[in-house]
Amino acid sequence: MQFTNRTQLDSRRLEQMILQAIGAWPHDGLSVSIHYSRGAEFSGTCYYDEGRIRVNVGRRNRYPYPMQAAIARSQSNRRYWWRELYSVELVDAYQLVLFVCMHEFYHWLVRKARRNVRQKEARCDRFATAVMVDEYGATVRDSRGVPVARSTWDFQDLNGFVAAALRSRAPRRAAPGAAVRSTWASPVGAGKSGQQLLLFEP
Repeated sequence: MQFTNRTQLDSRRLEQMILQAIGAWPHDGLSVSIHYSRGAEFSGTCYYDEGRIRVNVGRRNRYPYPMQAAIARSQSNRRYWWRELYSVELVDAYQLVLFVCMHEFYHWLVRKARRNVRQKEARCDRFATAVMVDEYGATVRDSRGVPVARSTWDFQDLNGFVAAALRSRAPRRAAPGAAVRSTWASPVGAGKSGQQLLLFEP
């Protein structure tokens, strides 16, 4: 993995955190760069064909940072889908960078496993949340600020979904009209009740 850090955060610490979180997943040829954002609290982009992830983090964020994540089970009625927004408590800028990076890394694994890359935001959030909980003991809370059980958000076989990435040498080039990158930025849209409205069920 090629790693570049353009922030004042410690480069060695960041790189070690990212590599530890990636673990045995393939990352040969992957490029990760960390930058300061121009105004957003954070943003992340995965450039599929280039094998490149860019993470931007705000200079003035306050910590601990309550990262809103679309990880709860979706619900529906006759008219629409919705999902309660949970939050993951991130203690510092290092953890914020790691969460965003792991979100985008799962996008890259989805593409490398030759899965459809569309509508995977919830899976990416769950993957990043699992890293924060397993490696750093992060607390996950519902929209009222109450800690929730892991079973309320960790209910998909995320590793199995991208297992083919372990056998794939390189992502396929995008077909004409297909998404060539995934971009994610703050803030996550939420209503007064802490819910995210969905057009599709991921």
